[in-house]
Amino acid sequence: MSSDLNAAPQGPGRDFIGYGRQAPHVVWPGGAKVAINLVLVYEEGSEYSWLEDGRNDNWGEYNIPNSPPARDLGTETHFEYGSRAGIWRLARLFDRHQVPVTVSACAVALQRNPDVVAWMKARGHDLLGHGLRWSEYWTLSREEEREQLRQANELYRSLLGVHPPGWNCRSFPSVNTQDLIIEDGEFLYYSDPCNDDIPYFVEHAAGRLLVVPYSKTLNDSRYLIAPGYSNPRDFAEDCRSAISYLLEDAEEAGGKMLTIAVHARWTGQPNRASGLRDVIEFVNRTDGAIFMRREEIARYWLDNHESFFLPRG
Repeated sequence: MSSDLNAAPQGPGRDFIGYGRQAPHVVWPGGAKVAINLVLVYEEGSEYSWLEDGRNDNWGEYNIPNSPPARDLGTETHFEYGSRAGIWRLARLFDRHQVPVTVSACAVALQRNPDVVAWMKARGHDLLGHGLRWSEYWTLSREEEREQLRQANELYRSLLGVHPPGWNCRSFPSVNTQDLIIEDGEFLYYSDPCNDDIPYFVEHAAGRLLVVPYSKTLNDSRYLIAPGYSNPRDFAEDCRSAISYLLEDAEEAGGKMLTIAVHARWTGQPNRASGLRDVIEFVNRTDGAIFMRREEIARYWLDNHESFFLPRG
């Protein structure tokens, strides 16, 4: 066995048990059984680009494995679609149906489009920190990641007047991310883990960290990968199936949360926006399902989680 395998693991330990067979019996506000957090991901203007980084990003409309060693105007303008048109199509949809959303935004992306900041403030949508830029954090040293986290938080505060209550990295965190979130000391919750259907706590030397789990299952990135969504009906049916099953399962298993994540440049396209519209209309007519902002879920859990462990009777 190599010395690397014998070395102490970096990053958080693994937990294959969690709450186990008897998970807490969760009841959401108003007796709801499923709390749906609709996450609007806003990254446009913070991605890697040839002009700023000497490299191109891959996640415009096509995930190109071998980007040309020059400006990729196709990918650049796909990102621009999200900030110029897509974000406002989705904003109109949310406004029309009065849906509370969580905006997972890179700080530089918000800085480059002040109207998005104004819309968030006017509608009371909460922020999920998503990085200074849309950086690959697993490529950074601990010091580099710490500095980017500091700069991001300063920029968020200058734009929105708040430290982000939660954090979620691009794709996946580094082995240092959770430690840096704890070290920062001002986060209400952490959302990189994708390992549960309800929040939980991680114990650490200074106390405990609330984790509000994320999910990449109901995510519009599946329009760009195979197997994935070939059309908006696939997306809508996938979301409806998940919500319906959790509602059926709630009597035995208790309430759960569900993350549905959409991106301005992808679901902001009119065909895909129609699928999201269908999901919103389904939730709004379904008893037991509610939309909640991520910060609301975190605060509700902090205030009520102890009661979920009490014997039922």
